[in-house]
Amino acid sequence: MAEKKQNKAGCIIATGRRKKSIARVRMCAGSGKIEINGRDIEEYLQRDTLILIAKQPLALTETASKYDISVNVEGGGISGQAGAICHGIARALDKANETYHKELKDAGFLTRDPRMKERKKYGLKKARKASQFSKR
Repeated sequence: MAEKKQNKAGCIIATGRRKKSIARVRMCAGSGKIEINGRDIEEYLQRDTLILIAKQPLALTETASKYDISVNVEGGGISGQAGAICHGIARALDKANETYHKELKDAGFLTRDPRMKERKKYGLKKARKASQFSKR
């Protein structure tokens, strides 16, 4: 198990990643308020599906109203950021209480999603898109 990384206030600190996004999560005991880059989660993520993705570990462990979460996320798009937040919250919950480890692991929240954007190849327009073939 990774050692508990805590700051002076006793908050648990964890990092989540997805695509090009990196989320630094601070989780403290509280009432269930989630703040992303200084804004409320509904204001920042805006789409219901992305909010649902970010809150999945809290719903699985039934700890949505136990912790106040502050997230600093950067890089990538909004979908990748939601995935990074989900990963970071899951890792923070795992550090907070080791009894959550098995259910978080079985749900796949502790595993970093390895899918990344494929690099562009020379002679092509994108990674795989080529110009239309002309016989003559």
